[in-house]
Amino acid sequence: MEGPNSRETLGRIRRFESSNITHFDEAEGWPVVWERARGCNVWDAEGRRYLDLTAAFGVAAAGHANPRVVAAGRRQMGRLLHGMGDVHPHGPKGRLLEALSQRTFGRWKPAMEGRAILACTGSDAVEAALKTAMLATGRRRVLAFEGAYHGTGYGALNATHREHFRKRFEAQLGGFAVFAGCGRLDRIDPAACIQSLDAHGPDVGAVLVEPIQARGGIRVPPMGFLRCLRDWCDRHGALLVLDEIYTGFGRTGHWFACEREGVMPDLVCVGKALSGGFPIAACVGRADLMEEAWPRSEGEAIHTSTFLGHPVGCAMALAQMQEIEDLGLVARAAAEGEWLRGRLEAMAGVRGRHVWRAVGVGLMAGIEVRTREGAPAGLVVVRAMQRLAREGILVLPEGADGEVLSLTPPLTIPRRRLSQACERIGRALEEAGA
Repeated sequence: MEGPNSRETLGRIRRFESSNITHFDEAEGWPVVWERARGCNVWDAEGRRYLDLTAAFGVAAAGHANPRVVAAGRRQMGRLLHGMGDVHPHGPKGRLLEALSQRTFGRWKPAMEGRAILACTGSDAVEAALKTAMLATGRRRVLAFEGAYHGTGYGALNATHREHFRKRFEAQLGGFAVFAGCGRLDRIDPAACIQSLDAHGPDVGAVLVEPIQARGGIRVPPMGFLRCLRDWCDRHGALLVLDEIYTGFGRTGHWFACEREGVMPDLVCVGKALSGGFPIAACVGRADLMEEAWPRSEGEAIHTSTFLGHPVGCAMALAQMQEIEDLGLVARAAAEGEWLRGRLEAMAGVRGRHVWRAVGVGLMAGIEVRTREGAPAGLVVVRAMQRLAREGILVLPEGADGEVLSLTPPLTIPRRRLSQACERIGRALEEAGA
């Protein structure tokens, strides 16, 4: 039996979904109704094929519908579809907790272990980290940075910088997060920033930062910045919390972006590519820290949820991590990312009324578009994005003004297809900015 066509699906969404969720622009054929996906390809409800350069927000790192990951999910569905969160555990949960320990602290420091709180979304993982910092230090204050995006749950929203997400809800926010005032992460002066943080030192329990900001505009801080933050946290007794929800599991050419500087956090939040498509995330901390911060359960957990450690998500996450390793996707992201950066650098420069700049690391890359006067040219990026969608290429804008056309494809994407896409992206941006 054939499914509904795009018009029928969009009609239902318009009628029954709350406004402000899905954006509609019928004149530009937006949005695309996804029907199925495989590898780096997506097909819409009418059977048109698209090259996905978003990996669905970075989730499909090992490719859409990776056979190994899908098979693991199917096996688990037939065996145990749902567990009981913090009550009766199951095998995949134990194996995933062990694997997360091995992939994080077990890699960063020999003989060290991690302990995790499993979650459903990245925002949930951040909130678990914020709670851990409060319990461990007794300090309510958290330092965050300009351009930060940590989620839209009320805890995480305190540390999400963009006014678009915060403004309408500020009356209900706790106000425990302070933005460091160091400026854009990619233009930051580490030494000057650290000096400015000293005024907050006595009250700060945690410094929360993305090693590379994705939604902030693919902003890469200068080398040495994370090392400075690590040293500052050590001096002031604060925890360094890294949000690797987007950057984790090979995206930047390292298992985790903090490895570019060899910096070990106290807590790391992961999600997105963790399972390749099932909603599961985690906050992983040093075992000694987690043991000190969280008391033993006496029958009722302090922090939990119905779907905590969902068996299907755990099984898929185990398969996804193994697939990333077996396919050598971390090294592949580094090599292909270096090649892509070269292509984007060759495209950069003054283009008519605009200036293009290549940004990113690994397969988290993009082109920032600004006017010659330096103003963000988000409308050019959005027009190019819509044009590319009509031509069968899916990209997304990033940055507060949508000024960055971002490229976060599956790590399995063939170079030939990425090269062809770069040519079409260049033409689309030129025509959109004419």
